Amino acid sequence: MEFSGEGTPEWLERQLDKLLAVAPELMKVKAENPQTNSGADATNGGISTNVVALATFLKGKKDTSNQVRRFLATAQWLHLKGQNRHKAGDVAKALSAANQPRLTNPADALNQNVAKGHCEKEGGLFFVTPEGIKALG
Repeated sequence: MEFSGEGTPEWLERQLDKLLAVAPELMKVKAENPQTNSGADATNGGISTNVVALATFLKGKKDTSNQVRRFLATAQWLHLKGQNRHKAGDVAKALSAANQPRLTNPADALNQNVAKGHCEKEGGLFFVTPEGIKALG
């Protein structure tokens, strides 16, 4: 979320306080319905993926040093960017494009996430399940 304005410091502080008071509800609405803006300003836990780079998004998700978890978080980031279904290679390409450590075996990371119920395969593609989103926190 971003806030900018012009005015006296006191007035700006009051406006920011108003915004912060309703921010949790706004974030819930956008997180539940990320495609309402055609992918624009999609959020997850207060992080706008249109503003936040993948590296920053991953830092916001705890313990992405684990390849399976990093795969899941990257897949969720792609989803929030407007891509509903992915291939394991899409996740690997996103990590590479963001100069993040590569996955040793993206297909295995996908299979492990499927086994945990965090992802579900559909044809040659997959998507992150609500359980996977919850696991990311």
